[in-house]
Parts: sequence; C-alpha cells; structure tokens
Amino acid sequence: MAKLKNGKLRRKDGVWDPLKDSSTDKQRAAGVPKTPQSESPAYRLAYADEDFLCREELRPVRLQLELLKVEMSLAERGIKSTVVMFGGARIPAPGMQAWAARNETQRHNLEAASVYYDEARKFARLCSEHAAKSSYQEYVVVTGGGPGVMEAGNRGADDVGAPSIGLNIVLPHEQAPNAYVTPELSFNFHYFAIRKMHFMMRAKAITVFPGGFGTLDEMFEALTLIQTGRMAPIPLILFGKDFWHKMINFEALADFGTIAPEDVKLLHFVDTADEAWKVIGSFYELA
Repeated sequence: MAKLKNGKLRRKDGVWDPLKDSSTDKQRAAGVPKTPQSESPAYRLAYADEDFLCREELRPVRLQLELLKVEMSLAERGIKSTVVMFGGARIPAPGMQAWAARNETQRHNLEAASVYYDEARKFARLCSEHAAKSSYQEYVVVTGGGPGVMEAGNRGADDVGAPSIGLNIVLPHEQAPNAYVTPELSFNFHYFAIRKMHFMMRAKAITVFPGGFGTLDEMFEALTLIQTGRMAPIPLILFGKDFWHKMINFEALADFGTIAPEDVKLLHFVDTADEAWKVIGSFYELA
C-alpha cells in the first residue's frame, strides 16, 4: 500500500489519486537547468505555456476555461442563485461629478440620474439581507463589476456585510473592478459571450437600470431568451419608468406586430428598490 504523505494522495474532494499533480510538475519544470533546449518555447509544459494557450487554434479551449473558472468558483462557494443588476457605468454617485459628460446637457442628465445609483444600492441591500437567510447561497447580487450602477450594486451588498459578484471584462479603456466587489468573486473576461452566460446561468431575477449600448444589449438578450422559451420566465425589472418609456416604445412594437401583445408583459417597470423587491417577492412567494 502506498504510504500517505500528509494526506496528499487524496484530492480536495476526497478521491484517492496517486498521480503527481500538475502544479508540482509545473514547479519542477521551472527549476530545471537553463540550456538552449530547456529555454526553448517547445519545451514548456502545454498548460503552462501562455503563448501556446493564446494561439488562434486554442480559442475553443479558452472559451471553455472562461466558462469553467467562474462556474467552479461559484460552485465551491455554494452560490446557487443570483440577482443580476445591469446598468450604466457613467451614472455617478449622488454629489459626484459626471466624469463621462461631454457637454452641459449630458452633465445635467447624468448627475440627475444619480437617483438610480441610490436605488441600485438600496435594492442590493434588500437582496443581500434576504440572501443572508440562506447563508448567501441564494439571491446573491451580481454586477458587471465596473463603476456607476454596477458599483452601486456591489456597494449595497457591502453595506450589509454580504458578498457580491463582479463579472468584469477587458475593454480598450480602463475598466478596473470597483472597490466593493468581493475579491474572491471578482472575475475578468475576454469573451463577452461567456460573460453573458454567467449572468444568466444562476439568475432568479434581472434588473436593468438606465444605461447605454451595453446595458441595452444585455437587456434585449435576456428578454429574447425569455420570450423564445430558451430560458425560464423570471422577473425582468426595468428601473426608471420615464426613462424606458421615453427611450423605447415597446407598445409600438406590439402594435406593429413584430412582437406579440403579451410580450410587453414580460417587463416590469418600477422606480424604487422597494417596488422591485416586491415584484421578486410576489413572483417567488417569499415570506
């Protein structure tokens, strides 16, 4: 019988595994004598060779890795469901300047929209207080991890000592994760498609605050999944009745015939965090 060395022959899940683990071999490979052969890119272990992993032919593997890394992390944390918060990165916190404004009209509109920052923060607190009842396994707040409404969502969870998820993405301009995302749940993506999948995979509700092209893209993708039956119907809540009715005439789409009249009913329009949580509580019959 093989002799145990501090239990190292069992994996974290308790399964017996006498094979040498890849991390150990990675360390050993890094310590071999420096020769023309060992320093050649060809000699690198495939899974430790970043240049190899970034080759065009390895795109399917990279897609899989982005799916697996977050899925495994959330599963290990015991997170079973989430509440998604989409919204504009350019909306400032109350009292802060609209850093993204290009003119006086934009400055006025964005700073007035700080009310949505407040409501997003309050809504995240409500979700997180309910999540505490399940030891933060259900109704965990997830945002895009950036500034604006996303920051407000993570900040609201942080206000009550709750964990929250941030799904950031590499963009041409700086897009660092906001300071309120739980560090162990702060993820970064290259592929928009895989990021979108992670938003949907545990979603028990989706909230959408005023935003730009990215927010609209996320909203319509979620709406299409529900409309086409590719996703179970869940509460899809739009914050800011005046904003949404001004920007998009959903009723006109129904009148024209390009969507069914009942499709408009997939959307819930609210102005406050309390209204939004009431929609979720009624849908899931929460006490």
